Amino acid sequence: MKKYFIGLLSFLLIISLIPIGGSAAEPKEPDVDLWNALKPLETTVTFLNTGAHPDDERSDFLAYLSRGLGVKTASLIANRGEGGQNEIGNELDNGLGIIRSREMIEAAKITGVKAYHLSETTSDPIYDFGFSKTPEETLEKWGEDLTYERLIRFIRSYQPDILMPSFRNDHTQHGHHRAMEILSERAFKDAGDPNVYPQQLKEGLSVWQVKKIFLPAESKETATTSIEIGMYDPIYKMTYPQLGEESRYMHKSQGMGNDIPAAPRQIHLELLDSAVNTKNSYDLFAGIPYDFNEWAQVLPKKEHSLKVQFAKIQNELDSIVASYPNNETIFKRTQDAITNVGKLKKATEKAKLNPQLRSDLLHKISLKEEQLNDLSFISSNLEVKAAAASNVLTKGQKTTVTVTLVNKGAQKLDKAAIQLAIPKGWKASTNDRVKKLAPGQSATITYEVEVSTKAEYYHAYNEPVIQATVEFERSGTKTSQIIDLDGTVAVLPDVGITLAPEDIVVNTANVQKEIPVTVKLKNYRQGKTKSAVSLNIPEGWNVAPRTASVNFENHLQEKDVSFVLTPPDNIQGGDFNIAATAKVNERDFDSTIQEIQYDHIGKFYYQHPSQINGVAFELLKHDNLKVGYIDSGFDKVADYLSNTGMDITKLVESDLATADLSQFDTIVVGIRAYLSRSDLVANNARLHQYVENGGHLVVQYHKPNDGWNAATTAPYPLTIGNPSIRWRVTDENAKVTLLQPDSPLFNYPNKITDSDWDNWVQERGLYYPMQWDSRYETFVSMGDPNEAPFNGGILMAEYGEGTYLYTNLVFYRQIQGQVPGGYRIFTNLISYGANN
Repeated sequence: MKKYFIGLLSFLLIISLIPIGGSAAEPKEPDVDLWNALKPLETTVTFLNTGAHPDDERSDFLAYLSRGLGVKTASLIANRGEGGQNEIGNELDNGLGIIRSREMIEAAKITGVKAYHLSETTSDPIYDFGFSKTPEETLEKWGEDLTYERLIRFIRSYQPDILMPSFRNDHTQHGHHRAMEILSERAFKDAGDPNVYPQQLKEGLSVWQVKKIFLPAESKETATTSIEIGMYDPIYKMTYPQLGEESRYMHKSQGMGNDIPAAPRQIHLELLDSAVNTKNSYDLFAGIPYDFNEWAQVLPKKEHSLKVQFAKIQNELDSIVASYPNNETIFKRTQDAITNVGKLKKATEKAKLNPQLRSDLLHKISLKEEQLNDLSFISSNLEVKAAAASNVLTKGQKTTVTVTLVNKGAQKLDKAAIQLAIPKGWKASTNDRVKKLAPGQSATITYEVEVSTKAEYYHAYNEPVIQATVEFERSGTKTSQIIDLDGTVAVLPDVGITLAPEDIVVNTANVQKEIPVTVKLKNYRQGKTKSAVSLNIPEGWNVAPRTASVNFENHLQEKDVSFVLTPPDNIQGGDFNIAATAKVNERDFDSTIQEIQYDHIGKFYYQHPSQINGVAFELLKHDNLKVGYIDSGFDKVADYLSNTGMDITKLVESDLATADLSQFDTIVVGIRAYLSRSDLVANNARLHQYVENGGHLVVQYHKPNDGWNAATTAPYPLTIGNPSIRWRVTDENAKVTLLQPDSPLFNYPNKITDSDWDNWVQERGLYYPMQWDSRYETFVSMGDPNEAPFNGGILMAEYGEGTYLYTNLVFYRQIQGQVPGGYRIFTNLISYGANN
């Protein structure tokens, strides 16, 4: 690896010699964007990291490869992380998948890594269905052939030299991680086999033989390759591991990112297989040509002229890099390089080479063409701003898109032009023109855009619906760049419908006479809109009013309409749906538009049917139970319980600090509330006092690092399992044994039977306690197949006059997933205080 560090070390030496004090001029801030575009010219190597979920990428190593060496680096992730937890809001499932996908994109921008997914849409078969302990279960649910076909297709498209899964196929790992390792290892050879998915070849893809596959080594002793990656980079003013952590901070919904010191760090790899002659070297790049100089050495001797051209091109590329930070020189030399690389491409196409070598060379040349095009644009110092008059559009709507160019460089840009990339059926026109831009000159082009009446609605995983293509020429060389418009431009239904509550429980033991429903309508059309909204109810139900008229004066205006549902007195148990429809201009709209907005990712939308999911079942309740709920912001349990008619009060900071807590029969702590509520941590002693004075406290699951102190958070010591990967029951159908079947927890107010454990979703329990004080009693036992059961799913202890109950069972998923047994069991847990 020495020769690959020479350029970097020389640059570091130069930087270190620049005076930073005295009478010398202060050094300029590094031009990071320019350096990011320059560095890839030094190498032709491509690298692919594979993983299962957003945040699985090996951020420190990828930052070193991409930013430190200029290697073209990508991270291919299987799913969207829909089954994960959310530490910044209450979005779950597809909404969370959209957040995590965007977080990965933002993280990748920092490390210079391109982010890709095998999952193509919301609710894709390759879905994060929650923790899996085996790769077999994972591939069965994803569809092994579907997943593998997409993986092979991606490898043949991206054409990586080196492949590295993020995790090993080890029994201690998540089944999703193991599945991606297994498929990646198999794909190492299969992507180069024309008999594997031959249909892809008929579609225009070519086979591709990955050169080497590495795995993260289990230890330094088992590593075949160890690489120091902890160097300080003066461009980014941090080490590569620190740069990796900067990117991990973008995974906010998963609580990622740490502040780490600048320190040496080695990455340890194990060479699993190689398709090239490494000459007994375990160097990361051994046997893989690193740049065009080394590609020249691979060429046959008879192609002397071509060998010279390749070596000459690399010298030219190196001279461009050496010109940093002289923007003007870089721009001029880049134009020449683009021309010369084009000539090299033609010479390679004509040379008498074996097909595989020619294919490899043309692939590497095409990469350099892309990189030089990007560098030409960056070094031109052409500033581009593109924005739509409205980022929310509807079918048939007209709007304007304005693109402004400002030449902040020192070179005249000829034949400047702007084109809008729009979907088929849309229209875009402009009378504005720009032919050349002298230094300091600006130009603005405004397009009139008409959305097709058959336009597709926005989907968060699709490419932007409008983009601007900016072109210019200099010295006869054309540069083209695609520019995204500011913000998210989305085609949405004329009206969005949001129903509250999202879900309804009808208690067959005491059928509600009236169920209030609020319908929030949002006008996405420009200007005034008239609409009529109605609810589609099951047979035997009544609703008032039958239809409500709603008139909007303005774009994005919202209005609420109140309905009252009356279920039949003799309603039977089971599922039902209440759908909403809004009629605008004789067209029906029936979608909820979930708006997802966070500072670190921007604004996005998730469209799904506007309906209330309902379930009818018997739910017995204590007549006068009064519950205080410490809401973490990570679950909606309090709202769902309130909708069943329970008396639930959300406790705010002042309540925990000074209110009379004895007014509540039970206080419930939301999932992971010790992480999100600093006031809970500060007033934890008051909760202990509440229990000691006779209260009943129910605490839902926490992670070990959620502000949980094993010795003091609970009244008696309680240690949450760590590593958490081992302390969970992932089989949602795992057999449950009641250890104290006669306990009131299973008999009041509801008689709990085996059927209450049926139809659970995603899993049984997370982060089981691994150790607890002998004063806690255990109540349930369950475990995954072929594993010893856990007894700590429900722990309860007397403390003073009251009781403290801790449960790591995932009641929030069951309650929010409308699982009757989840409601019934949890109702019993929180009713214990009023019954004793």
